[in-house]
Amino acid sequence: MQVSVENTSALERRMTIGVPAERIETEVNKRLQQTARKAKIPGFRPGKVPMSVIRQRYEDGARQEALGDLIQATFYEAVVEQKLNPAGAPAVEPKSFEKGKDLEYVATFEVFPEFTVAGFDSISVERLSADVADSDLDNMLEVLRKQNVRFEVADRAAQNEDQLNIDFIGKVDGEVFAGGSAAGTQLVLGSGRMIPGFEDGLVGAKAGEERVLNVTFPEDYQNLELAGKAAEFTVTVNTVSEPKLPELNEEFFKQFGIKETGIEGFRTEVRKNMERELRQAIKSKVKNQVMDGLLAANPIEVPKALLENEVNRLRVQAVQQFGGNIKPDQLPAELFEEQAKRRVELGLIVAEVVKQFDLKPDDARVREMIQEMASAYQEPEQVVAWYYKNEQQMNEVRSVVLEEQVVDTVLQKASVTDKSVSYEEAVKPVEAPKAD
Repeated sequence: MQVSVENTSALERRMTIGVPAERIETEVNKRLQQTARKAKIPGFRPGKVPMSVIRQRYEDGARQEALGDLIQATFYEAVVEQKLNPAGAPAVEPKSFEKGKDLEYVATFEVFPEFTVAGFDSISVERLSADVADSDLDNMLEVLRKQNVRFEVADRAAQNEDQLNIDFIGKVDGEVFAGGSAAGTQLVLGSGRMIPGFEDGLVGAKAGEERVLNVTFPEDYQNLELAGKAAEFTVTVNTVSEPKLPELNEEFFKQFGIKETGIEGFRTEVRKNMERELRQAIKSKVKNQVMDGLLAANPIEVPKALLENEVNRLRVQAVQQFGGNIKPDQLPAELFEEQAKRRVELGLIVAEVVKQFDLKPDDARVREMIQEMASAYQEPEQVVAWYYKNEQQMNEVRSVVLEEQVVDTVLQKASVTDKSVSYEEAVKPVEAPKAD
């Protein structure tokens, strides 16, 4: 077998492979002999059909099959021989394909980029630390109460945080517009669910009252036909209901599946959940800074095949998340290219760090992570046992642990500043940068 390789770009390789005719004929004959043993042809007993008849009937199919298998096998042999690492399936173009002659074909493909991860000392990380104070716990209990609020009809004027049952008809330029009318809609004043001015215009209204609201749709409103236009809404208030927060009692505690009884037991369990959330938030923010630093310090070229695969994966995830009748390939690739590129780059860089430092998933950390996740459930021992019986789930946990070990490795070499902050600041999501 003859092999020559041409570098057509930084990552693309054009490999010409020659396969001797003798090897082709050997493979063709193997298939014809297999066929002869089981071929059923009128006038001949099974296994007694002359090879000339077998060849006449089946040689073309056997040759096509042999050539396809040989291209696949010799491509693999060639990349091993040339020490190449393909990043995707090759595009194969036959150059000579005649019976009795050597097979020659060209395989064009991309390889994984070869690089060494560097620049660890240029990475700066701010590592937050925080505690769950009693005041943070009190605030969380109020959040939980508000999430379980119920409303009772009140014989008074509407206030912010009241829930109104309303009918409304909307008009633009004196004409009713599609989607601008509804009956029996529940609306909490101050929720920001309606366009600016709508909810404010109902403060002070009473049950049975009709109000005419003159408002303007925002310039960036999702319906472009209405964006920036003035509208008139005629609103009838059917009922006004005031919020009633639940008491912190056993009935309330049971909604959260907490075994502990009494307010102190409930506070203990809520604090545990908050501390778990705090640890995850701090860990996530450190990881994001490390990954951003690795990307900035190690610009690499991404194989198109990997980028395309990741775009397609993100398309499928988007369809699964948002539903609808749209197919993944109907979503524009441009929507996902930036995210896909970041994912592929980080995947390559993280894999190289693992290789450079010979990292292996730490079994103790794997078990610790499983126990941490299981602690959020009522029967943690069963959850731990389930993980250890499920190899796919175990591999996912090992992958996460290995990524954490990569972060730890970088932190040992990066510039790290520790900063004490409040619980609220520590768990607050990082805002995405605004587009120019």
